[in-house]
Amino acid sequence: MFERESDSDEHIFIARPGDSLSVEPAHAASEAPRRPTPGRRRVAPTDPATRVMTDFTVQTPVLVAAERLIDDALRDMMVAGVRALLVTRGETVIGLITSYDIQGERPLQFLNDSGFTRHDEIQVGHIMTPWERVPTLEWAAVNAARVQEIADLFRARRTTTHIVVLERSERGGTIVRGLFSRTQLERQLGG
Repeated sequence: MFERESDSDEHIFIARPGDSLSVEPAHAASEAPRRPTPGRRRVAPTDPATRVMTDFTVQTPVLVAAERLIDDALRDMMVAGVRALLVTRGETVIGLITSYDIQGERPLQFLNDSGFTRHDEIQVGHIMTPWERVPTLEWAAVNAARVQEIADLFRARRTTTHIVVLERSERGGTIVRGLFSRTQLERQLGG
C-alpha cells in the first residue's frame, strides 16, 4: 500500500497551514513558535492514520538550513518542541535531521571520515539523511490508512524514527504534507 513515488531530481516544497498547495517557505527553526505539547490524545489501532500525523497544513513545519551547526539545530529542536527538522537549501527540502542523528554516532562517524576535527564545526548538511533516503509515504495512501498500518510500518523499519508524507501539487511538483513520529505514535497508542 505504501510506496515511494518521488523523483530524486524533483524540487520538494513544504505545505503551510491553511494551504496544502503552497510553495512558500515555512518558519526556520530559530524563528518558529514553540509547538504546544499535544495532549496525550489516545488513539485506537483502527483510527484514521491522520490522527497521529503532524499535518503541515495545520501546524507550521520547522525547518533548518543545511549550513546550520548541529549543536544550534539541536537547541532549535528543544525550543520548538520537536525531534526532527526538515533540512532546506533555499526553498527546497534536501533532507531530514533528527535529534537521534545529532546525539548518536553520526557526528563521530563524520569526524572519522572527513578532514574535520572538531564537533562544533559539524553542519546539519554533513550528517542529515539526504532526501533520497528519507522514508516517505504518499498522502493519498496515508489518508486511507489506519493507525495500525503506520505502527506496522515503523515495526518493519526498526531504525526509522520519522516518516515524511508527500502530496502531489496541482501545479506540479511535490509538497511535504506532514510527518509521522514513531515516539508520538507510540505515546498516542499507549505503548
